[in-house]
Amino acid sequence: MSENKTAPTNVNPREFITAVPHRTRRADSEVLLRMMEEVSGQPATMWGPTIVGFGTYHYKYDSGREGDAAAIGFSPRTANLALYGLTIAPSAKDLLLRLGKHKLGASCLYVNKLADTDLGALRQLALDGYRHMMDEVHHPA
Repeated sequence: MSENKTAPTNVNPREFITAVPHRTRRADSEVLLRMMEEVSGQPATMWGPTIVGFGTYHYKYDSGREGDAAAIGFSPRTANLALYGLTIAPSAKDLLLRLGKHKLGASCLYVNKLADTDLGALRQLALDGYRHMMDEVHHPA
């Protein structure tokens, strides 16, 4: 059984964000931190060296691989902001049409800067993604 290599750390997420060298990424990270704390009701936790996560869920694949991961989160990268857990909820497809400039990866959403996005759509993506990961996927009725 393989475990997730990205685990929670004791690093303070606010200190991590303060150290982000790119001014726009740093400011956008502060907005995302507040937004994701608000929609999840969870404090920020660093997952590995660069992911700021909110909430935790347990996953188990048919292969036997299992572990814990952040329900939603983000990483301020050099080229963009990587957002995790926001594209999996059924409502995501329609919200992404409203979001504005973005790219999709295998499991994440990339935006260059929040100024290029509809923050209302982004907030709803975060809320729906969090609820989906916590309620529907990993705690079914």
